Amino acid sequence: MKNTLWLPALLLAAAIALAGLFVANMHRFGKKYERHVQVKGLSEREVAADLAVWPMTIALAGNDLRSLEREIEVQNREVYRFFVEQGFDDSEITRGVLNITDAFANLYGAPGQRPEYRYQGNSEFTVRTTDIQKLQKALTASPELLSKGILLGSKNSWRPIEYLFTGLNDIKPAMIEEATRNAREVAERFAQDSQSEVGDILIARQGLFTIEDRDQSTPQVKTVRVVSTIDFQLVD
Repeated sequence: MKNTLWLPALLLAAAIALAGLFVANMHRFGKKYERHVQVKGLSEREVAADLAVWPMTIALAGNDLRSLEREIEVQNREVYRFFVEQGFDDSEITRGVLNITDAFANLYGAPGQRPEYRYQGNSEFTVRTTDIQKLQKALTASPELLSKGILLGSKNSWRPIEYLFTGLNDIKPAMIEEATRNAREVAERFAQDSQSEVGDILIARQGLFTIEDRDQSTPQVKTVRVVSTIDFQLVD
């Protein structure tokens, strides 16, 4: 009976040996992949805005409602004529709604005090164009309207014109490639110091693209930026 036990014992010993070899290999390969470096790659470039939006208002005040409406309509035509003379067409000019408020109907005003003008009228205009230079030229010429008694104001006083860049998808692939290349260069410098070489990419995390004004004086020039975080394997 003892002679029949050697085979199970031999199989058990072989299984234990194989398990040990498997664990050793797993440990060795695990250590290999533990050797990695995480770096960040930057891609940044300046681009010209390709879309400009100029929202504006025409403001008037008066005590006769009909006269106020007629005057606003006259000024609307003058503003429209001004932008047509500057080279804009109907697809670039949007006329908004006319809004007139009755100051006497304000329930929250000071008791016994009424404003000088009962009616406040506001008419909206928006110019939207891809011709940035044409819009800037019109902005320079806009004081002509003031000389005609037209008070043309911007809806955003701190930024009269909004400049946008819409071509991000066209430059994304090249910028991601540049960020990856920049990250590998950083990893290679690190590898030299550790006497190793850069291997494959283990994990790549693409950062968010940001589009900002280059500076406050030139909002028509944008800075596009992306930072990618990449883990590279290090090999001996």
